[in-house]
Amino acid sequence: MTAIYTITLKNCAFFARHGVHDEEEFLGQRFFVDAELDVEQGTALVEDSINDTVHYGIAFTEIEKIITGRRRYLIEALALEVATTLCSVFPQIRRAKISIRKPNAPVPGVLDYVEVTVEHFA
Repeated sequence: MTAIYTITLKNCAFFARHGVHDEEEFLGQRFFVDAELDVEQGTALVEDSINDTVHYGIAFTEIEKIITGRRRYLIEALALEVATTLCSVFPQIRRAKISIRKPNAPVPGVLDYVEVTVEHFA
């Protein structure tokens, strides 16, 4: 039986221009990302080898490229792209759960943020 462990990147912050409204593209805002990655153990933990695990510095860079890249209307679509990309870059990921928070969502009321979560199984 193969063991699974979890790597979590919490509250990664990026400035980007996602959203449906033109003002969101023009003004931009900060987005916050959590990535919870279930990783198949392989030999990484026993051999203490970074080459056999998910290098979270590289994972952060992949997330950053997507979030700061081309504009998306839906943060749901953005979260799915992050999840599938991380699973593609790191084949040892079995599940990627990605949450994206948008603090300045254009809603007619007061709230801390809007958040979506997408879970992708590899």
